[in-house]
Amino acid sequence: MKILLIGEYSRLHNSLKEGLEHLGHNVTIIGCGDYFKNYPVDIKLNLKYQSGFSQFIKRVIYKILKIDLTSLSIKHQVNQLKPKLTGYDVVQLINENAFSTIPNVEKTLLQFIFKNNKNVFLMSCGTDYTSVNFAINNGFRYSILTPYFEGKESKKAFWYALKFTSKPYEDLHNYIYKNIKGIIASDLDYHIPLLTTSKYLGLIPNPINTDTLKYTPLELSNKIIIFHGINTSKYYQKGNDFFDKALDLLKEKYSNKIEIIRTTDLPYEEYISVFNKAHIVLDQVYAYDQGFNALEAMAKGKVVFTGAEQEWLEYYNIKENTVAINALPDAQSIYKSLEWLITNPETLITISKNARTFVLEKHNYIQSAKHYLNVWQKAAS
Repeated sequence: MKILLIGEYSRLHNSLKEGLEHLGHNVTIIGCGDYFKNYPVDIKLNLKYQSGFSQFIKRVIYKILKIDLTSLSIKHQVNQLKPKLTGYDVVQLINENAFSTIPNVEKTLLQFIFKNNKNVFLMSCGTDYTSVNFAINNGFRYSILTPYFEGKESKKAFWYALKFTSKPYEDLHNYIYKNIKGIIASDLDYHIPLLTTSKYLGLIPNPINTDTLKYTPLELSNKIIIFHGINTSKYYQKGNDFFDKALDLLKEKYSNKIEIIRTTDLPYEEYISVFNKAHIVLDQVYAYDQGFNALEAMAKGKVVFTGAEQEWLEYYNIKENTVAINALPDAQSIYKSLEWLITNPETLITISKNARTFVLEKHNYIQSAKHYLNVWQKAAS
C-alpha cells in the first residue's frame, strides 16, 4: 500500500514507517519534526516566525488581525506540495492538529487531504479535544493538567492543551471526526477517554524499533547513574519538579552511591546518546502508561520512572514495579522508590531485563505495523 503519515511526535510515525516498510509498503512522513526535537521526516515543513524579531512581528499581527504568519507559511508550503499528497491508500494524522496550524488553516489543509485520498485515520497521540475535556471533567485521578489546576503555572503555559477546549478547536475536532474512517489510541492515556466514542478503533501500543535499540546489560560496579532529561516548556506538565525534589533528597543521603545527569531541551539524537550510560531514567509523572521516550529507554534495559498505573498493570497483566516504576506526583514517594533501587541494586538488573522483554513482546514495531494494517483494512472495507 501507499501510505501517508502526517505529523510526528516522539518518533511514533518513524517507528511505524520502519515496520510498514519492513512489510513491503511505501510510506511517506510529512511534518515539522516536533520543534526542537527535530525528528526525521520525508517532507519537511518549516516552522517560521518562531524566534527573535520575526516572532515579535507575528505576535503583533495576530493580536491585531488574528492572522497567524506561521500557519500561513505552512499553508503555502503544503500548497506547493499538493501533487505529493494525493492518491494514498491510507493517510494517518498524528493528532487533531497534525499540521501545527491554527484551526481555520488546519481545516483548509485537511479538506484537501480528505478530498484527494481514500481512507484517512486519526491518532489520539498528544493532547486533543477528547483527552483534554476528559481530564478537565475529572476523568483521571491526575493528568498533565493537574499542575494547572493546582496553580503551578498560568493558563498561557498550558494553552498547548487548553486550546482544544476552545470553540475553534471543537469545530475542528467535529469536522475531522465527520471525515475520518476511525481513531486509534497510542496508549492508555488516550484509550480511556475514547472508550465511549463511536469511531474508536482501539488501542495499538506504541511501535518501538527494537532492532535499532540494542539492549545493554546494566553494570553496577561503580555509581548508579540517574538521568533526568527536561523539556523546559513542559517542566511542570511532566512532573519534573517532583523528580528534582526527590533527587535533592537522594543527594543528601546517597551522594557517594549515585551520579545524576540533568539535561534540558536536547534534540532527540543527543538525548538518546546522553541517557545511554544511565541505569535509571526519570521520564514523567502525570501518565497512566508509557510514552515513546520511556519505551525506548526500557528497550535499552533502563529502569524507568514513568506512567505505570493500576490500569496499565491490569491491561498487560503485570505485577507492580517489575517492568517500570510508577512515578506518582509525590516527591517523597519517588525518593522512596529510588532509595529502594539504590539499596537493592540487584533489583535494577531484574527490572532491566523485564523491561526489555516487555517492549519486545508488546511494542515490537513490526507486529505493531501489522496491527495497524489490520485495523486500517477492516475499517476501510
